[in-house]
Amino acid sequence: MNELVDKVDLVDFNCSPVVVCCIKKEIFTGTLQTLLARDSWQPLNFILIYLQKMLSGSFLTSGSSAYNELSPIAVNTLFEEDQMKRLLLVTILAITTVLMSGCGSYGSDHEPTTERNYRQHMRDFVQGISAYAKGIKPNFILIPQNGHELLTENGEETGTPTVAYLDAIDGVGREDLFYGYNGDDIATPVSDHDYMTSFMGVAENNAVEVLVTDYCSTRSFVNDSYYQNAARGYISFATDHRELGNIPKYPANPYHVNASNVTSLTEARNFLYLINPGSFPSRDVFLDAIGETNYDIIIIDLFYHDIALTAREVASLRIKANGGSRLIIAYLSIGEAEDYRYYWQTEWQTNPPPWLAEENPEWPGNYKVGYWDNNWQNIIYGKDDSYLKKILDVGFDGVYLDIIDAFEYFEDQ
Repeated sequence: MNELVDKVDLVDFNCSPVVVCCIKKEIFTGTLQTLLARDSWQPLNFILIYLQKMLSGSFLTSGSSAYNELSPIAVNTLFEEDQMKRLLLVTILAITTVLMSGCGSYGSDHEPTTERNYRQHMRDFVQGISAYAKGIKPNFILIPQNGHELLTENGEETGTPTVAYLDAIDGVGREDLFYGYNGDDIATPVSDHDYMTSFMGVAENNAVEVLVTDYCSTRSFVNDSYYQNAARGYISFATDHRELGNIPKYPANPYHVNASNVTSLTEARNFLYLINPGSFPSRDVFLDAIGETNYDIIIIDLFYHDIALTAREVASLRIKANGGSRLIIAYLSIGEAEDYRYYWQTEWQTNPPPWLAEENPEWPGNYKVGYWDNNWQNIIYGKDDSYLKKILDVGFDGVYLDIIDAFEYFEDQ
């Protein structure tokens, strides 16, 4: 290509130097705007050459309107008006545009990837988990928490429901629907809870149960939370600790307490969400405290202080204090890796795998992950030593999937 130009200028757009080719102004301007909107040009150390001449035959001379519109890109090269050379330039620009559109990355110092549909990747992940679990235990329950935009194809409350995703799940968890969105014990703004409830309507209309966790401690707020959720047919839990480490003292009995046998989400009227048992002095005290409650659904962690619950322990929790049966659901984060989990490798701190991204500043020890990566997914499900298989092996009735909204992090990068 050197024979075509007298001089080549390199420009650095906060990344590797990029050699840019300008053809006809109308074509170039739109193409350049598209390329400049992208932020991952690292793999490209060369692309195109600045042209002074447009294919129309007009020249971009200093001071001309066309020259100024393309500023600050310097146009320094004069080309022969050869039809073959024009064709070559068109070909180069077309190839470059295709290459640029495929560039992307999901974390610093990672291999570039093709442009991703992060929402569909999460749907696919959840659907894969569902197929695997239900293949082993057909009545196994899946409840993804938050990430409600996945319920429709365009992520809008009026959008077309994503049928395959909805078919793969049995419930949806939603935090902060009426209390906690802007802070614990603070009512969620009406516009926000209206927006979220519109998605909950999509779930309900597709036979997917809604489980709401509100964060409030003022008794009138707790009462209102249960009332508002019950009025919409949602199963709810109001907790005074966002760390989810205690059994609330108020109300003394679960809302809509009953002695019925609960074998599915549709039969449940309430639930307990308790995944951080650190405040309980021992494993036995923790299990006994749960066993003495009358909640229809118990959501707990597979582990108590790094030691997994046994099948016998899980079975002991399945009977409510009043004699009715209930569901025991395991918590599982699939959008972040946690450095206190059995799968964590100490060398990841200094030599992280390609799919491990940055630490979550709000939850130290939790790291964003490229959840579409097979290596991460193999940790979660599909293998005999996977996290989900451990949950299945000890007899949990289902799984409560957290950090479903991880797609937001990657869309914002």
